[in-house]
Amino acid sequence: MSTPLAAAISHVGRIRTENQDSGYAGATLCFVADGMGGHAGGDVASAIVTRRAREADGEYETPQAAAEALATALREGNDALQQAMLEHPELTGMGTTGSGIIRVGDQMGIAHIGDSRIYRYRVGALEQISTDHTFVQKLVDAGRITREEAEHHPRRNVVMRVLGNVETNPEIDILIEQTLPGDRWLVCSDGLSSYVDEDRIRAILAQGLDTPSTVQRLVNESLSRGAPDNVTVVICDIDERHSSSIEPTTVGSAAAPISYEAVEPERTSVSLGQLLLHPRQSRMQPAFEHFEPESEEFLQELLAEQRRMRRMRRITWGIGASLAIIAIVVLSAVFYTWTQDRYFVGVNDAGNVAIYQGIQQQIGPIVLATQVEETDIAIDDLTPFNQRNVEQTISAGSLAAAQAIVERLEPSP
Repeated sequence: MSTPLAAAISHVGRIRTENQDSGYAGATLCFVADGMGGHAGGDVASAIVTRRAREADGEYETPQAAAEALATALREGNDALQQAMLEHPELTGMGTTGSGIIRVGDQMGIAHIGDSRIYRYRVGALEQISTDHTFVQKLVDAGRITREEAEHHPRRNVVMRVLGNVETNPEIDILIEQTLPGDRWLVCSDGLSSYVDEDRIRAILAQGLDTPSTVQRLVNESLSRGAPDNVTVVICDIDERHSSSIEPTTVGSAAAPISYEAVEPERTSVSLGQLLLHPRQSRMQPAFEHFEPESEEFLQELLAEQRRMRRMRRITWGIGASLAIIAIVVLSAVFYTWTQDRYFVGVNDAGNVAIYQGIQQQIGPIVLATQVEETDIAIDDLTPFNQRNVEQTISAGSLAAAQAIVERLEPSP
């Protein structure tokens, strides 16, 4: 029988002043909760739910039973959040994601809500198992935008399904997935998945480091990219070669005593040194997650907003393109006018000395000089010195100056 190896780390990140993430790694359960950023009590929400979820860490007859047990724990956690908000009104609006896996034999029972992610790494391939319960994911599913566009969408922080907040009967995804020896299961908050791309995550998982070292490497990767948000990483490795008892580990806000005193999260300023070391921070300030119930009315409102934004982008691009074209035309006209104040003496195709207006340059098919006068002086009739000068062209500031140069040309004796 394969034995899972698990480890968990949670870090406040380089920008936030408090950790609203929680995580757990146990004998059969790996779990992550990401408290709603910007809401008072996000740390309380993730701690309450994680403490309820870890009670589901145990042995089950079937993966279905395990997934249902975890989903039940999440619903109980949601009830506890509702009760906490009744008793502490200042915490009204707190919420959290919840994503976990429980191993039963060669299968995983999974329960998930929110935008924390569950990945499976197998034989060089990384697959996202969970589905983000976000507005942009709905757009991706509908084919309206690509996954790449979703990463930069202005509404990417709108979460449509969470625990707590106003949800009295949250809809929790339940899945059953196969697992094999050598699989690496990753559960993480968006402090990792939003700032470290999947190719880099896959590369780190492929390095073959032991479980704790891999977890630390992933956290460090987020930190090296500025870590604008809290980052929590939990890994369960399926390894048939080793057998070890796992000491349950709770990390993040769930590892500390719960304080029901609402403290609004602060944004810290970013120093010049941080910007120099992590230039992406200037555009990766953690936009606090915003919860909206999953309703058709709200979805249509956001879709209408997206259409307005697209129209504005098209108008902006159109204005920008028009201004660029105007600038090119104006500069071209100025440049052409400048060239027409220049003259030079050279040799034409017939081998005679001629006077040209413009400059001896060519841009693609456009010649920037025109012949204005042709003389009856053949280039071969000039002295060697004058031949070289004329062949290399002699510049003049005006037509009269060019004519004077021609008059001074000495024929060969």
